[in-house]
Amino acid sequence: MTGRALSFGTVAEAYERFRPGYPAALADLVLTYAGRPVRTALEIGAGTGKATRLFARRGIAVTATEPDAAMLAELRRQVPTGVRTVQAAFEDLPPGESHGLVYAAAALHWTRPEGRWSRMAALLEPGGVFASFGGPLRLADPAVAEAVHAARAPFLDSDEVPSPDGTPADQVLQWPGTELARSAWFTDVRQSVIERRLTMTAHDFVGLLSTVSAYLTLPPAAREQVFDRIVRVLPEAVEVTADVTVHLARRSSGDAG
Repeated sequence: MTGRALSFGTVAEAYERFRPGYPAALADLVLTYAGRPVRTALEIGAGTGKATRLFARRGIAVTATEPDAAMLAELRRQVPTGVRTVQAAFEDLPPGESHGLVYAAAALHWTRPEGRWSRMAALLEPGGVFASFGGPLRLADPAVAEAVHAARAPFLDSDEVPSPDGTPADQVLQWPGTELARSAWFTDVRQSVIERRLTMTAHDFVGLLSTVSAYLTLPPAAREQVFDRIVRVLPEAVEVTADVTVHLARRSSGDAG
């Protein structure tokens, strides 16, 4: 886990307040792909539990793991009784307890690439499902987006997380689908997009930015300055493209090499 990965705990309450949850269509997509009842699930890097709640509402016994103590405390305040919570990074999870579903919500890119897929497979039942989902929230109006980019430019050129394996943005199959497709541990790799538009106030949009790692790693004075510059160029309400890109794969039933 990098320092940037562990920066979110400083804003756990803001993360819960300003980050949008996940649509019911996401659970429908994952569980339909599974093609059989999913009784247990493990979440990697659960944050404040927004995805945990989605799957727990479907009657699945979810174990939510999160390395940051402050995020974990907020998660425990938010998730329903019966959700098991564990303070642990993905790399520290012991193999042995396998699940029908293992998933990561906007968190997989914080895991170490070495041994990622063999470790993931060890957490899954044969034929079990892995899901990774998330995506950047972008201003829908190009003029507003350009104004925000100009306001942010002295501090940050981009506030998005680059592709962990360098996959170009115009390539059809995006990461982690690219890695899953090459892994002997997984099969039936699929990529889907759930389209979504949200409207929020300028204040809430800046609140959302305050939970993004690129801003969290700026010095406090610079962070305050960039948010002040951004809020000055925003209209009172903004429309945000919040598409959820979903990658699904199935653990190979046989032994992987």
